[in-house]
Amino acid sequence: MPASELWFVVPGDPGQNTGGYRYVRRLVSALAKAGIPVQLTGLEGTFPQPDDIARQSLDRFLAGLPDGTRVVLDGLAMGGLPEVLQRHQRRLNLMALVHHPLADENGLSEQEQAWFKHSETTALACVGAVFTTSYYTAERLLAFGVTPARVTTALPAVDDAFFQQAPLINRRDATRAIHLLCVGHLSPRKAQHQLIQALAQLTQLNWRLTLVGSAERATDYASGVRALVRESGLESRVEFAGELEEADVLTAYQQADLFVFPSLYEGYGMVIDEALAAGLPVLSSNGGALVSTGAKPGVALYEAGNVAALATKLTRLLAEPDALETLVAGAMQARCEIRRWSETAQDFLSGLEKGRPRNPVQFAADWLEAREPADHRARDAGLTARLAEWLTERYDCRASGSEPGAPLHLVDLGTGRGSNPVYLCPRLPVPQRWTLIEPDETLAGIARKRVEQKDAPAALELTALTEDTLDTALPADADLVTASALIDLVSEPWLSALAAAVAKRQAALLVVISYSGHFSLEPAHPFDDELRALVNAHQHREKGSGAALGPDATACLSRLMSGKGYEIQTADSPWVLTGEQANLAAMLLEGWAEAATEQQPEQANAIQTWLETRRQQLDADALAITVSHTDLLAWPKQV
Repeated sequence: MPASELWFVVPGDPGQNTGGYRYVRRLVSALAKAGIPVQLTGLEGTFPQPDDIARQSLDRFLAGLPDGTRVVLDGLAMGGLPEVLQRHQRRLNLMALVHHPLADENGLSEQEQAWFKHSETTALACVGAVFTTSYYTAERLLAFGVTPARVTTALPAVDDAFFQQAPLINRRDATRAIHLLCVGHLSPRKAQHQLIQALAQLTQLNWRLTLVGSAERATDYASGVRALVRESGLESRVEFAGELEEADVLTAYQQADLFVFPSLYEGYGMVIDEALAAGLPVLSSNGGALVSTGAKPGVALYEAGNVAALATKLTRLLAEPDALETLVAGAMQARCEIRRWSETAQDFLSGLEKGRPRNPVQFAADWLEAREPADHRARDAGLTARLAEWLTERYDCRASGSEPGAPLHLVDLGTGRGSNPVYLCPRLPVPQRWTLIEPDETLAGIARKRVEQKDAPAALELTALTEDTLDTALPADADLVTASALIDLVSEPWLSALAAAVAKRQAALLVVISYSGHFSLEPAHPFDDELRALVNAHQHREKGSGAALGPDATACLSRLMSGKGYEIQTADSPWVLTGEQANLAAMLLEGWAEAATEQQPEQANAIQTWLETRRQQLDADALAITVSHTDLLAWPKQV
């Protein structure tokens, strides 16, 4: 797959000649002219309500991209596939381009609207930056859990070709029919049938109509429009031109006298700007964003869906030459204000920063460093003392046997910066050597240096542990296996593999600072309980090894180790955070809000309000946070 800084992904053939596809192609071209390496690809399958081919196509494409790749997903491609985005959201920098919400499409049943609303809301929670083609759509996305801070509006523009040829001024010949033009694929939302219904009332006036746009997207509807034309006796006046090449679309604009756009709803309506750029006056509905897109000289608006109002406006423009000429003059004025694609590209580039992901390694290091003092304070000293006794017994037993003086082999899983062994080294009064297992080389290097500063030799194993690799990854001679803030992120099969591997070695097991399902904040907030429930539900989501156990992990591990004949001891290890730990508290609040939003995007606004309140209290040193954890020590009955 070609290397690229930025990918755009659309459903189907990117060359389709609709407003949405033209927007993407022109934006990609403008970004390339601005020096941005960019690629555009299309997906196989049926969208926006996806079939299996669509699901597999998106999943396969995203899986083939390098970590950190920036991907802009067209709303049609992503809105119905949140489960695919969830698999890739932490590895890739996913962004969304939303023309209009899928649930706003006309002709949907209540059930379909509800499905699209839930699906697109969940999908939008999986991306960072969100781009819209109108301010209207940006405002609509508030109802989908998208906060304004994430949104950049990059308004459509018009091809340079529209400005390279002067519009045909004084094009009207009073002896010929006024040429009406409507551009848009035939569909219920575009409402070409309403235009035919209105014109059927105006057969006494001299007009003809060209409908430009594909009839293949909604074939039943297109057939219905053709039938309506026949039934109304308008075959000689109405031409179905089909989908035209872009150059031919420009020619159609230049040859028409009035552009008519009866669409019931648009996320922007870039054909209005194209018509104006060609010097063509416009009669448009006010559906969706058209009320603002059409707020320009040269555009007359009517109430969307009102056929009588459309017929009245058409009558005046067709029967009164002065009315049409006034609109033409307005179009010539508006033409000078129409945007170029270079402007759209600059707007888009300004929004890319909103989707720039934090460096995951640096974020992990910062988080681990911030939490270490709280972790160390929270740990139960009694469990550490009991572990020290057991290890001393094992060491003394070995010293009297075949391995006198050999250090015990201690293993830390997911060591991060080495917080766990750094805490344990001075508290375990036996000669010791460590194996630090950590997939990130940078963090592992920090951990080894810190452990060796405690006069304990440390070896690194750079691997990500899975239930299939745990047994082979753990050293065969391990005497102690430890982990901190880990097991609430893994699945029951993962813990089963851990329990089996530890018991096979007859090693002790110390697992500390495992979240146990409760946190409280003082003063209380009305949204605390709901937020906590969302965070706890999020804890059970896939974290890389299957559905995570979250707060149930310690109880599960205790049961597993008991089944192996181990002695078990647990103890509480709560964080108690006040103003002195403001940095950690701030990161914790952000993390909870992010998790809650991912779990229930519809609550994004309430969650953001909660977060802002808590930030203010934290800044005023008026917030205390307690987070419950549990430590577990398991040891075999024989040393």
